[in-house]
Amino acid sequence: MSDHPRIPLAGVIGSPVAHSKSPRLHQHWLKTHGIKGHYIPMDVAQADLKEVIAALPKAGFVGCNVTIPHKEKVLALADVVTDRAALIGAANTLIFRKDGRLHADNTDGYGFVANLRQNAPGWDPASGPAAVIGAGGAARAVLASLIEIGAPEIRLVNRTRARAEALRAEFGAKVVVSDWVQAGNMLEDAVTVVNTTSLGMEGKPEFRIPLDALSPKAVVNDLVYAPLRTKFLEEAAAIGCVTVDGLGMLLHQAAPAFERWFGIRPEVNEATRAAILAE
Repeated sequence: MSDHPRIPLAGVIGSPVAHSKSPRLHQHWLKTHGIKGHYIPMDVAQADLKEVIAALPKAGFVGCNVTIPHKEKVLALADVVTDRAALIGAANTLIFRKDGRLHADNTDGYGFVANLRQNAPGWDPASGPAAVIGAGGAARAVLASLIEIGAPEIRLVNRTRARAEALRAEFGAKVVVSDWVQAGNMLEDAVTVVNTTSLGMEGKPEFRIPLDALSPKAVVNDLVYAPLRTKFLEEAAAIGCVTVDGLGMLLHQAAPAFERWFGIRPEVNEATRAAILAE
């Protein structure tokens, strides 16, 4: 056995994963803090997931991120699942503990809230209703976070109403479901409005929900970050709303994971954004 200390390794597991911005982000932080470590993308088939995760600690990995399509499946592989990962029903962060146990967490909700608090000073989610568009995995993290920080009512809409109803049944009476055709109406007097769908993303259908009822006092967040300024955000800004793009959520959700793996809490600042946006 070598006497030299192991270089800590981390990465992101998914399929596909080549598009991920996480390697660029974590390598930026590793360089910024002078840490001799590496973060790599790993395209892993679902059939190989259990075997690959079991092997990673032996290869020097201290943890990894998990993305589509593995975020739900890794919960069954973990020895320890945090309450927020259990509530959301998915994990995006794995920590390989020194005692050999696999720790699963979900930092998406933290990233969502931290992004809005950083980029919408004065945002008070408890001061009025929230409106959430979409009922997929990202919506679960947003709902859990909005409930935790005191949103009095969360209006939820999804093109397939049954998926939204399933979330209402799971997350409770604060969630009020609307029909897709009524999506524009549910924006009235909302103080927080979040698009958790892929509508407006490059290569996806446009976001076409009418914003006539949107209050200029609302904070509007689009989880899409390609493009950075979506049509939804541009229209909301024209109404007078404070708008927040989705890149910040990606950056903030990564910070607690980096700290758990490498021992330093990185700062999310303009230099971080610039490093990710640089081609």
